[in-house]
Amino acid sequence: MAAPRAPRTGNASALRKFLESEAAGGVLLMFAAAAAMIIANSPLYEFYHHYLHEIEGPVLTEKLGPMTPHLWINDGLMAIFFFLVGLEIKREFIDGRLATWDDRRLPVIAALGGMAVPAIVFLIVVYAAGMPELSRGWAIPAATDIAFAIGVLALLGNRVPASLKLFLVTVAIVDDMCAVAIIALFYTTGLKVAYLGAAAVVLAIMFGINRAGVRSLPIYFVFTLILWYLVLMSGVHATIAGVLAALTIPITKSPGAPDDAESPLHKLEHAIAPISAFFIIPVFGFANAGVEIIGKLSLEEVFAPLPLGIALGLLIGKQLGIFGSIWVCVKTGFAKKIPNANWQQIYGLSMMCGIGFTMSLFIGELAFKGNDEYMQLLRDEAKIGILMGSLVSAVVGYFVLRSACQKRLKELEAERAMEAAAKAAAKTDAQAAE
Repeated sequence: MAAPRAPRTGNASALRKFLESEAAGGVLLMFAAAAAMIIANSPLYEFYHHYLHEIEGPVLTEKLGPMTPHLWINDGLMAIFFFLVGLEIKREFIDGRLATWDDRRLPVIAALGGMAVPAIVFLIVVYAAGMPELSRGWAIPAATDIAFAIGVLALLGNRVPASLKLFLVTVAIVDDMCAVAIIALFYTTGLKVAYLGAAAVVLAIMFGINRAGVRSLPIYFVFTLILWYLVLMSGVHATIAGVLAALTIPITKSPGAPDDAESPLHKLEHAIAPISAFFIIPVFGFANAGVEIIGKLSLEEVFAPLPLGIALGLLIGKQLGIFGSIWVCVKTGFAKKIPNANWQQIYGLSMMCGIGFTMSLFIGELAFKGNDEYMQLLRDEAKIGILMGSLVSAVVGYFVLRSACQKRLKELEAERAMEAAAKAAAKTDAQAAE
């Protein structure tokens, strides 16, 4: 997932600030996921499971039943995360790196390839295993976790070209947009038309007050809460309300400059981004990554068709989809190659996109809903597949990029040495001529 640029505050680099904060959030997410896995395989598992799934709150909708901490996190806190996603999508398409078709061409094609090929790899695995009922999980390996990926890139420091980081952010925005569409279209069941109609009316009002020039954020906040509740009751996943509400927030364009300090959309982004990176996403990771493996899942279940399909989709599908799409676009002249990056670096970045943690876990929860033991097993297997695929993609991508960056540094040093030698020779020739 991408993040906002900094408001107008002197000459500070907005992109650098974002990458630093997102990298820190990614590292925190890694620790949260590791802590969840450790606790889930320790004597604390019963407490972990009880606190998340068995402490019941009010019934907001019969479809969900009593609200547990796990439901509040996945349907409440994550709505704020998706609200931020919606803000980023709107900002980038109106006033950012996706504002023109020339800017959109390569990242859009790369993101679509990076979602389609993993889904195909997953379906091949589950159908080859004779388990077509698992096909509902086709979208699980299709997503990229930007925070996790940026966190791993941060370990390489300045050796990674800024153009690669920028491209990763841009692909992630398109990836998030497609993931939202997938959730709305393929993981929504049992619609209640009356609530859906009421939600549409509230959304129309929000667009209307935007057109009327209303810029007061508290007004949009009230309508967003109403929209969230109506969408929750309608049967559409409540997080979609966050994205839709974000699209109604007014924005002040500031092309070629840092964000406008008076823009409502930019203000909200900068207020929510730290909360999302340092609280919401780590809490979500901690609540959803805990899988009891020791004493529960056998080796056969760990390498069952579902986790294997997801892991291969992330590991093989992502690199083929993204790198293949970029290579075809560049070779056919459809788009220009990423500047200041060689093919090995682009391949390493494609591998890094196989880190599909947050959104993959989220889709996994939606794909295999149910309280029976079989559905719980499928969710656990899906988490194992996500963790395996993401971990291997992170490690391999890191070492490929590390090798490529070292090679690139040597090439740059050689180029500088040749330039220095040429200048020295030219100076000697000039002196000799005198």
